[in-house]
Amino acid sequence: MLLNGGIFHRKKYANPITKDTQQPDKVLFDKAINDIEHGRFEVARLLLQNLINTYDTSEYLAKAKLAIADAWFREGGSHGLAQAEAEYKDFILFYPAMEEAAEAQEKVCDIHYKQMDKADRDPKHALLGEQECKQLITQFPNSKFAPLAQQKLRDIQEVLADSEFRVGTLYQKKGSFPAAANRFQAMADQFPLYSKADEALWQLAESYHRMGDRFENQQVLAYQRIVKDYPLSIHVEDARAQLEVMKRGVPEADTVAMARMKFELENRTKPGKLSSFWGIFSSRPDMSQAAKAGTPPMDGYRPTIPASVPPAAANPGVPGTNEITVAVPGGDSGEIDKGKEVRANPDGAQAPPATPAPATPNAAKAADPNDAVKQASMTPAQQKKEYQRQLKQQQDAVKKSQTDRKKKEAELQAKIKEQKKKTKARQDEQKQEPKPSQPPAPAGGQAPDPPVKQ
Repeated sequence: MLLNGGIFHRKKYANPITKDTQQPDKVLFDKAINDIEHGRFEVARLLLQNLINTYDTSEYLAKAKLAIADAWFREGGSHGLAQAEAEYKDFILFYPAMEEAAEAQEKVCDIHYKQMDKADRDPKHALLGEQECKQLITQFPNSKFAPLAQQKLRDIQEVLADSEFRVGTLYQKKGSFPAAANRFQAMADQFPLYSKADEALWQLAESYHRMGDRFENQQVLAYQRIVKDYPLSIHVEDARAQLEVMKRGVPEADTVAMARMKFELENRTKPGKLSSFWGIFSSRPDMSQAAKAGTPPMDGYRPTIPASVPPAAANPGVPGTNEITVAVPGGDSGEIDKGKEVRANPDGAQAPPATPAPATPNAAKAADPNDAVKQASMTPAQQKKEYQRQLKQQQDAVKKSQTDRKKKEAELQAKIKEQKKKTKARQDEQKQEPKPSQPPAPAGGQAPDPPVKQ
């Protein structure tokens, strides 16, 4: 009985009309608001629709349209939220100059924010929520809802960045280093406020290192970004040591980035034990590590072209890359037409035999034409043995290349450790050096006279 009376369903409406009057449209509006507060959403929508259809010149027309959207929003569910979004967008379209238009846009952003899934699931609502929050910030920059929308945008971009980071990590574990580098590069450029952006840059440098010496410049840029933009990261010392071993410039830490990281470390919320346990079973993403300060990027996420793709293939629309032109040498073909015919042998004389090109030591070994004949004359057992021999040669070559690579990496790590030891020893020496003592002043308080030059 108490539940049917609506005592436990009452939730005060945010935008009531306090004007005390007994006009019929005001009476309908107040009754509909009372029904919304007590959870009778269907009855409230019928009353509000009756108000809109009957009193088309009422001063409560805009408020009634907004209340219909609020009724759908409070009802919830996928159907109710979809209807609420449509009603809120209609309200913004018809009444863009009202103060409640910013609130309606904030509710649209909140609709997708509440339905957002984890980073390893469908990013549909995260992408839509990012778009709606950006719309609120750009369309209503002076609204009181703009700071709240900025924080929601940072939370949403934390989830989107975490999704890209997981994909890049998967590619790196599989050995697809160009694909991993492409994911990490795009994520670090698009979401610099991501809580694991420094880790993504470190993995980016590792991917470029595995791709070969041709991508050394990209590897250096990743290390330099860690040192400059993330000075409190756990990878700063390792990145600085890598740059010193590679004999590249080590940038200074950015003071603004230093202050931002200190603020994040001091204000980061730590999830409790129960939330960490129940988070496994929840469909909501964990946004406790999201940034609390900084301007979120307003550009949409666009995947980049991997650095391993040649420039001609990466930019097919550049003029001249795939065009064919035909030109006559000298510009005039008269001399060629009057000259001796060389396209055929009209006299029937045999052409002199072509002299073979001298063999060079680096020339590729020509294929033996008798190999096919030999292979055809072999028995199945001999062919199998020959195939196993060739396969073993290939495997030995692969093992040798892997051993050489591991040896080079071990030498590089040894150099890095040695460089870090030297840097630490140099810092310890600078700390232990005594400061030059100044001579004591005389009792009279006057400084001693400087020595006279002879």
